[in-house]
Amino acid sequence: MFNAKDFLGKEVEVVIDRPLGSRHPEYNYIYPINYGYIPNTTSGDGDELDAFILGEDKPLDKFKGICIAVIHRTNDNEDKLIVVGQGSSLSDEEIEKQIEFQEKWFKHEIIRKNE
Repeated sequence: MFNAKDFLGKEVEVVIDRPLGSRHPEYNYIYPINYGYIPNTTSGDGDELDAFILGEDKPLDKFKGICIAVIHRTNDNEDKLIVVGQGSSLSDEEIEKQIEFQEKWFKHEIIRKNE
């Protein structure tokens, strides 16, 4: 299993399996952002480590960016990466606003580098 915190500050390549505007396969909501996973990793749920892509306004297939934060779910066994384009940054409040569509169901904290 991979520790999501090990990706903080690093460049990652994300495969987007739920692009901006797509519908969740089980739950009835539309993705307002690109969402994907880091290939060849394993998260706490046994699937690949998931990533929210923030700051991109069109549907993508792949994205290479920097992991600026980790969403650590305190009532679930799965963490998520926050990935943005090179040189971009977001406040915790901006992150919360963009991931609220999915993370409102989970207790979580935002972890940054050096915390």
